[in-house]
Parts: sequence; structure tokens; C-alpha cells
Amino acid sequence: MELRQLNYVIQIANEKNFSRAADKLHIAQPSLSQQLSKLEQELGVLLFRRTTNSVELTQAGKVFVEKSQTILDTVEQLKQEMDDMAQMRRGRLVVGTLPITGSHVLPLVLPAFGAQYPQIEVVLVEETTAKLEQLTASGGTDLSLLSLPLIDSSLTYEPYLEEEIWLAVPPQHKLVSRQEPIEISELSAEPFIGLKRGQGFRQITVELCEAVGFTPQIVFESSNIETVQSLVAGGMGIAFVPRMLTRTGGDFAPVYLKLKSRPTRTLVVASRKGRYLSKAAQAFITTLNETIRVYRG
Repeated sequence: MELRQLNYVIQIANEKNFSRAADKLHIAQPSLSQQLSKLEQELGVLLFRRTTNSVELTQAGKVFVEKSQTILDTVEQLKQEMDDMAQMRRGRLVVGTLPITGSHVLPLVLPAFGAQYPQIEVVLVEETTAKLEQLTASGGTDLSLLSLPLIDSSLTYEPYLEEEIWLAVPPQHKLVSRQEPIEISELSAEPFIGLKRGQGFRQITVELCEAVGFTPQIVFESSNIETVQSLVAGGMGIAFVPRMLTRTGGDFAPVYLKLKSRPTRTLVVASRKGRYLSKAAQAFITTLNETIRVYRG
């Protein structure tokens, strides 16, 4: 059994298709099929059920994939640790990020990190909160920039920014003329524009409303907070928006109002518990914290 065969099985399991897995692995499909058959003969069990339309893991295959992921992750961590011990400054860092949050945070952090560590290749993975948690837990990213709460208990995190949440309303909304901050309980009859399920800020929106006794009536959903704000500006509803992501200027923007309870969201850099953090990863976290500190003044 070879390490590359473990990776082959994991890729087939992820893609559920031999052609797509072979493309991702940059090998010919017949070669991939031959390697799998060879491995199954060596093990004496079938790892996949093959039909004309699908490829599904057997029970033995599920166990094999789980153990293989652990083995490959351990090997990768060992490589990183040995590189660090050899005082090598070259390396590769995979950073997961939420698309919109990353577009505001990373332009501040990456130039500073690149100037100090030009030999480190940074690879960005943009996904939803749920997918990023999964990738971080499985070793698909070294670090991920997320917001609390985290669902996966296998993750650990370090906060790097706490920011206030504001209320976005259409320019013609009746609340625009209010001088004092808004009580969330006043919004129970309002139509909300929300992010889709699986995104962290969607959960924050629901929890803020449920904390004062109502479930928000979400009339439109989007995977993009910019689209959410455009829909609000167009008069389709209201939304909670993190202060960092509010629009500054422009003709087509909502009006932002402060909430009396001054709710916040906490942005964190997350990794898997017990995972060895390379010097590159540790340096990235340090640069992130220092850059955000300067940004906040």
C-alpha cells in the first residue's frame, strides 16, 4: 500500500466519479481504475460500489477513507514540522476564508505577510462557513478565517476582531427619521433579507431576533452580503450587516442605523485541535493580529 493510493481513494470518494477524480489527480482514468483494483485486491475488500451512474463507498471504504485522511494529514504535518526544525523558510500555507469578509481583511494582511515572508506561498480557499469548518477539521486548510459561533467541536480558534452589527434599511423606511438607536424587538413584523443557510452570519441574524422573542421573516436569501444590501437598498426588506461590510457612499446603498443593544460578531482564525501549526501559520496569525490592531487604530 502506497500513500498515493490513499490519496486516490479519498479523491474518488470526494468526487464520486472516476473521470473527475482522475482530472483532479492529473492521471489517466484507466490508470486510476487499475490502481484502485490493485489496492482492493491487496486489501481483500471492495472500497466502492460501482454502477453505471454512481460510485459509492462501501462500509469498508468509509473506514479506509477516514483512516487515510488521518494518515495523510499526519504525514503533511510531519513534513511541516521537519521543515521548521531545519530552519527552512520556504513553504505553502492554505488559508480558508469567507468571500466577503476575506475581501475586506486579506487586502490588509496579505501584503504585510508577503513583505515579511516572500518565500511562503499562500493559497486561498473561499467557501461558506459550513464548508470551511469541514475543510479545516479535515486538514483541507491550515487556517480559516471564520465568525463565531463555530459548530464543529474539533476546531479551536483565536479571536482577532470584534465588530458591531448595524441595521440596514431602505432609504425611504420609516425608521430612518428616528434619532435614537433601534430596539431589535421593534423589527418583528419587518421582512428580512438574509444570507443562505450554512453561512455564519445567517445564524447570527436568527439568534439576535430569537433572543428578543421572534423568528425573523426572511423573504429573500442570497449567498452574498453585497446582494443582501442591494436588495435592502431597493426596498425589499431590512437586514443586519457587520460594520466592516457596510457600504460607504454611492447612490445605491441602504441607510445604516445603530441598534440599542449594540450587538457584535466575533471574527476568529480557526484550526483543528491538536494540529501542528507550522511557523508560516503562526506567522500569519501574528501578522493578522498586528495588522488588525493598526487598522483599528
